[in-house]
Amino acid sequence: ALVAAHVGWAADNDPFKLKNGDRVVFYGDSITDQRLYTVIVEAYVATRYPHLDVSFVNSGWGGDTVNGGGGGPIDTRLKRDVFPYDPTVVTIMLGMNDGGYKAETEANDRKYFGGYKHIVDSIRTTLPQARILAIEPSPFDDVAHEPAFPVNSDFHYNDVMRSFGKWIANYAQQSNLDVADLNSGMVKMLTQAHELDPVNAKQIIPDHVHPSFAGHLVMAEELLKAWNARPIVDSVTLDVTRSTPKIESTQFATISELANNGTIAWTELDDALPLPFKQWEDMWGGGPTVGLAIKSSDVTTALNQQLLTVKGLHPGTYSLKIDGASVGAFNNDQFRAGINLALLKTPATDQAMKVYQLANSHEEIHFDQWRNVDLPLNDYSLSQAQPAID
Repeated sequence: ALVAAHVGWAADNDPFKLKNGDRVVFYGDSITDQRLYTVIVEAYVATRYPHLDVSFVNSGWGGDTVNGGGGGPIDTRLKRDVFPYDPTVVTIMLGMNDGGYKAETEANDRKYFGGYKHIVDSIRTTLPQARILAIEPSPFDDVAHEPAFPVNSDFHYNDVMRSFGKWIANYAQQSNLDVADLNSGMVKMLTQAHELDPVNAKQIIPDHVHPSFAGHLVMAEELLKAWNARPIVDSVTLDVTRSTPKIESTQFATISELANNGTIAWTELDDALPLPFKQWEDMWGGGPTVGLAIKSSDVTTALNQQLLTVKGLHPGTYSLKIDGASVGAFNNDQFRAGINLALLKTPATDQAMKVYQLANSHEEIHFDQWRNVDLPLNDYSLSQAQPAID
């Protein structure tokens, strides 16, 4: 048996683009308003960089375009839903509604490009220190589904989204904006998922437009990669060839009390927690599509590597226990190759799931205050209600 005790966190220091004290506002339409990729991003930051003080606000509104929508004209939206939070980072994902669900036209392009530039110019005028992440819009899914416009089977609405994305990429380069492509990686994942499991692949973006949790996981991955997210949770390599085991290497973890008394045991202090892949598969809204999206993408390699390697084990199968709980059995060859603990259900992923649930509660409470109290009761005195909700 091998026993590892995870008892806490240590500090880390990585070239992540979010900095201590940052305030992030997510701005967008109904896909942002779903409050899924945004919660995953918040949970990742809290678990991978637990000593980093970063706050998040979701200001997505269903139906929005670059000119505004149900929440009011764009200048109202920015003045009310972005600027008061004094963000140091603003992400912008718009385009799905701007294309009008029809073929691209020059007039519509001009409207979109002009409106997008107005948003950026307004942010830079009011918040000159804010960094802007321009997001190439997520796909309209004609990969896992039959084409949504059978009258003209040659027309794919995602071509419009890709065209918007190409313009955003060029504009971002010219205007010194960060950019994240939430389209290409998603299409690649959907293509692979459709080949592996065409039935469940349809549920990743069930209505062509709004991704399920599985789709949002890959979208969050693409956004986090644009911020130079750290792929490694932690990495530990032990050599037990001799009677006295030794620590060969560690990354983002500290090992103590390593011993071999018939059972190889050690205490491990990790810098971070893994993303709770297994728990997400089991939760409401997760299901088989989460595993399919993970298998069909590079999200594990890009975001969730918690590696345990043990060299020198005699041939056989070994039970791995963490905090006294068995998390799996692996043979000596598997341990020599390395086990990715992030893919298992462990005490660390259980703890990470609690962080995710807190991040989710944080966004839901903000939504309730913003949309169900602040706006409907705007004509009333909120001097007592707002602090109570806070």
